[in-house]
Amino acid sequence: MTPFNPENKETLTFGECLGPAMKIADEADAQQYLKAYIAFIQIALDKKPPTDGRKASEIAAVNLAYFAGYYDNQTRARVERLFYCSHPIFGPITKGAPTIEEALNMGKVKPAP
Repeated sequence: MTPFNPENKETLTFGECLGPAMKIADEADAQQYLKAYIAFIQIALDKKPPTDGRKASEIAAVNLAYFAGYYDNQTRARVERLFYCSHPIFGPITKGAPTIEEALNMGKVKPAP
């Protein structure tokens, strides 16, 4: 099983949190990792509750899917399937991956009217 935060750090980078998850290929491993990641996020939320009311599980899903978007499509598809998530900007990879140009346009900030 892939350990989450094996050094038991109080603060982690996104790479330390999410990098190991990108290598997980087993559903049971993914679920135990997700459970530990959600518990880690919940600790932070208990100290400072979010103003938008998001739950730790929602934050974990968005973070995993977004981070997977920096990987190849095969990795992204596996992460979305194993962690039951979809990219917050691109949508689920089952609907297809955006081209480089589409991804760039999706990421551009629209000017205020």
